[in-house]
This record gives sequence, C-alpha cells and structure tokens, in this order.
Amino acid sequence: MDELAPSTGLSNIPEYTVSEISGAVKKTLEGAFGRVRVRGEITELKRYPSGHIYFSLKDEGGKLAGVIWKTQVPRIGLAPENGVEVIAQGKVTAYGDRSAYQLVVERLEYAGVGALLARIEMLRTRLAAEGLFDAARKRALPMLPRVIGVVTSERGAVIQDIRTTIARRFPRAILLWPVPVQGDGAAARIAEAIAGFSELAPGGQIPRPDVLIVARGGGSLEDLMAFNEEIVLRAVAACTIPLISAVGHETDTTLIDYVSDRRAPTPTAAAEMAIPARVELLADLQHTEARLTGAIGRLAQEGRLRLQRAERGLPDLATILGGARQRLDDRGERLARALPEMVRHTARDLAGLGQRLTLALPGLVAARRSALIAADRHMPVPAALTAPRASRLALAVAALRSGLRHTVATRGAGAARVTHRFSDAPVRAGLREARVRLDGLAARLASVSQDAVLARGYAMVFTPTGTPVTSAASVAPGASLKLRFADGEVRATAARGDARQGALPL
Repeated sequence: MDELAPSTGLSNIPEYTVSEISGAVKKTLEGAFGRVRVRGEITELKRYPSGHIYFSLKDEGGKLAGVIWKTQVPRIGLAPENGVEVIAQGKVTAYGDRSAYQLVVERLEYAGVGALLARIEMLRTRLAAEGLFDAARKRALPMLPRVIGVVTSERGAVIQDIRTTIARRFPRAILLWPVPVQGDGAAARIAEAIAGFSELAPGGQIPRPDVLIVARGGGSLEDLMAFNEEIVLRAVAACTIPLISAVGHETDTTLIDYVSDRRAPTPTAAAEMAIPARVELLADLQHTEARLTGAIGRLAQEGRLRLQRAERGLPDLATILGGARQRLDDRGERLARALPEMVRHTARDLAGLGQRLTLALPGLVAARRSALIAADRHMPVPAALTAPRASRLALAVAALRSGLRHTVATRGAGAARVTHRFSDAPVRAGLREARVRLDGLAARLASVSQDAVLARGYAMVFTPTGTPVTSAASVAPGASLKLRFADGEVRATAARGDARQGALPL
C-alpha cells in the first residue's frame, strides 16, 4: 500500500480511487500466493458459449470461485463435474469489476483414490440408468474371425502378447490402431480409434475387423482412468463390431468392462477369447465325426433289424404266386372241360324239349279241334268260316315243327362253335377280365343299393299300409308312420310342421 499516492485533502486518512484499490488488491494477491494447489469439491459448474468454464471449489469452511479459460480446457487433465473432489492448480487473482477474487485454473487432478472412485460410481450409475450396461445389448463373438482389430499402444508387451497368442492358436490378420493408453488426450484417442474401426466399410481397402480388442497392461487407478471416461464408454456402446475389453490385470475393473460385449481378465485371455485353438477345433471335429459315424451305424443297424423283423412277418411271395398260378391253371382246365359239357347238356335239354313239344302238338291240335267241334255243335258255323281257320292251324303246326327242328340243329352247331372258342386261352383270359368287371359292377351296385344307403344313417318313411312317403306335404299332422332303418323299423307320429322347410318334426 506504500506505493499508492495519497490524494490531497484536509483529512489525514489517505484517499484512493476504486481502480487503485482493485489493482493493489490484485497485485497483493498474486504476489503473496503465486501458483497454488487448492483442494475442494467442484460445485456451480457452468460452461459458457464462449468456451470458458466457471465453477466454485468448496470445503467445510468456505468457497472459492474458479475459472478455466477456453484455451486451457483441452489441457486441463480431466473433465470437471459437479460433486467431484479435485486438486486445482493455478493462480489466485482478483476480478475488480465485481470486487471478487478467483482461482485461474491451469490443471485439475482428482483428489486421491476416494475422489476417483466417487466420480466413477457417479458415472456408472448414470450410464446404467441409460441402459448402456444391459445384458440384452451384448453381442455374440464370431466363431472364427478373419481380421482382429486391436486398440492399444504400439509399444509394450500387450500387443506382443496378443500377436503371440493368436499366432499360436489360429493365425489370423491383426489390424492395430495405436493409441496412448494413459495421460492427457488418451480417452479421446481411444474413443476415436473405436469409432474409426466401426466406420470401416466391409470390402473396403482397409479390411473391417470382425472383432475388436481394447487392451492395456496393469496400473494404478489413475493410470486406468482413460477407460473410465464417458467419451470412451459411449464410443464402445455405439460400436457396431463385437468388442472385448482387456484393461489391467485380473483384479482391475474399469467401466469399459461393463459396456463391452465380453470382458477378459488380461490381454492374453482376450486373444484366446477372440480366436479358438486350431488343435481344439480339430479334436472337436474328430470327436463329432466319431459320434456321427457311430450314430449313423446305430441307425443303419436298427433299420436292418426292423427290415429283418418285417421280412419274417411277411408271407413267401414266391409261394403265394406259385399257388395262385396253380389255382389259375386248375380253374382254366376245369373251365375248358365244363363249357363243352354245359353246351352238351343244353343241347340235350333242347332236344328233349323239342321232342316233348313234337309229341304234345298233335294232342293240342286234337284238343283244339275237339273244342271247335263241340262249339260247332252248340253254335253251327258255316263251313266257309271254319275251313280257312283249319287250314291256318295246319300250316301253323307244320311251321312250328319245322322251326323246332331248325332250332335244335342251330343250337347244336352253336354249341359246337362255343365249345371250340372256349377251348382257347384268349377266351379264358376274356372270361377272367369279364369276371373282374362283373365284380366291380357288383360292388358299385351294392354301394348304391337301398340297404347300403340305410346303413349310412338314412331312413325310409312308409304309411301303415306300406306305401312309401316321398313328400312332406302329403303327411297330415297326427298321421301314423313307419320309419325303416338298416336294422329294423320303428313307428312314429307326425307333428305339425311347415312342408316348405323340407322336413316335418316327429
């Protein structure tokens, strides 16, 4: 304050301008504190369109305003969030326009492991509420990928372990996208690599990986914080390629493990998870082949046994055919003998009938003549009327005798021809075919017979006198009816009904 020039006045108390006081306070603050590290919890965080970030640091006893200029935001070290305890490094200065002092922050660090865990837990809770960790989002890994993409540092043992493991198990193409795995900008580079792999087009100049591995070796919680950043987690969630996370050692857990499709405890385990072992595949194929061969053999044996049992149950077809042929020959021979014999019997019967008619005709003629004579006795008839009738009767008797003799002779010749025709094999075949057709016609006739129709559930209606009833209109109410079914008859009485409905209720 000594360098402030007092203004002239009557009072002994020095007089200063506002700017002089503000400048002096600012110079005193900056000179007394210089660069400081302040620990506190971030609150009242605001991001302005200009790119500057304003916030406050508070603890149990006070609150300090802070600002991060937009030129310093990319190099700040972490993304500030409300509720996170940090250590802010910067300069204490005054802002004269508001008579306030503030901390111009140059770098932010998490205030110990507790602050890191609290921040991780807050982010995990928020992303879980959005569904980024749901099991339904997990995708299955391909059985045998052609290209494996790896996001890790190009230096170190991680990429070597992955290469060695894949070469030993099943050599595949490896596409490396080198990124820093810790430090400033690591999270953005990792997210950019994941998004870049996801945007590769299938069949392009750069092959699109079938599976991704995001890996790094072990380290402290601060070293692994890049894999807990929101930008990385959202890039993994948006990735269209199945992704395996292999960050840290087996006991290390980062938020990327929750978002990825599979989590591997180590980079080597991730390589083993991404690609199967060729030896194991061959052994599995051989085992499957053996099982299939055995199953097919068992099926064939079971089928063979079923065929043998069916064969024993079937009759001897050769014996059946032999017996059928023998019966056919026997029937043919009997038919050849029976037809001529039947013709001879028929001819003999016709001859006897002719003889009987020949012997009976004179008696019939005489009886007719006697009847005519007796009639003449009671009713005299002129000779001119009876003579023509007698002549016609005599001519008819002669013609009848001649016709009988001709018929007998014709039937005898026909029988001989029939006997000759039926002695041939084609005739026997024709008879068999005719018998088959006759049996078919008989079956068709039986299917439409009255009894067959009744057996299907129909009934015939008769009057008590046995007259069929064919019309509902012809039945008077109260009329007695008989219903004939396939197995018998029942009596019924007709009730009132409408003949136009096609039926009368009984």
